[in-house]
Amino acid sequence: MTDHHHHHAPSSDRGLISAVIINLTLTIAQVIGGVISGSLSLIADALHNLSDAASLGIALFARKISRRPADEDKSFGYQRAETVAALINLTLLVVISLYLIYEAAWRVIEPKIITGWIVIIVAGIALVVDMITALITFRMSKHSMNMKAAFLHNLSDALASLGVIGGGALILIYQWYWVDAVITFLIAGLVLWQGLKMLPKTIHLLMEGTPEDISFDEIKESMESISGVSDVHHIHVWSLDEIRIALEAHVVVISENLSDVEKIKDQLKAMLNDKFNINHSTLEFEHSIDASCEEND
Repeated sequence: MTDHHHHHAPSSDRGLISAVIINLTLTIAQVIGGVISGSLSLIADALHNLSDAASLGIALFARKISRRPADEDKSFGYQRAETVAALINLTLLVVISLYLIYEAAWRVIEPKIITGWIVIIVAGIALVVDMITALITFRMSKHSMNMKAAFLHNLSDALASLGVIGGGALILIYQWYWVDAVITFLIAGLVLWQGLKMLPKTIHLLMEGTPEDISFDEIKESMESISGVSDVHHIHVWSLDEIRIALEAHVVVISENLSDVEKIKDQLKAMLNDKFNINHSTLEFEHSIDASCEEND
């Protein structure tokens, strides 16, 4: 059996481990800086960086666990662990961002004095870290959608850090303490939007939903176009994980010859893989006479 995870080499995990450690350290520094300076926007930016560390940690966990072969306990393998972890991560992000929006609303009503220079220094360090992490993830994003998403997330983090620096400068120069609440709204709102956008997709995957870009009618039509196939029914299509799609179907064939049925099966499996990217298919074959008897019963 060929190894489908050759691009998940352990050596490439080092960059991810470094990125996770850097982002966790930065999160702690930003929370401490936010508490000392009284800046809620720094704490919101810490949440943004924590979401980065969590998503990179999930990617690292998934890369490691996906190397485990399927066994009797997990016959389809362990790839869906990433989806379970993503659901936990996204739920926490939504809850924390809602809390920060609530806190920011109170800051508008009752502004607090904020130490601008601490905000600028900590957010400046965050900007440098965001750029380093973006470079690490960019190098790994060419062959992975997961890492491409992480790279884009890092870029949005860098923009958030720039916003916090700008807010800190306005507080330092003009004592506009309300700016901190506005930036908190923007960052927490961005995290909330990202979380709510990804939650339905994650739940859909865990609920074994049909992939969005797949049409049952098109699958049925394509399968029935194969020579020797008279009908296809009881079609079930679901996602095993972000990459693998599975299908189950009953196929009614004209020929009773076993070698003919084997050829039809090979053609169907090849077509499903090439046209619909369905790489795991279970097909139950019926003879057209048996199928008609079944319908009459």
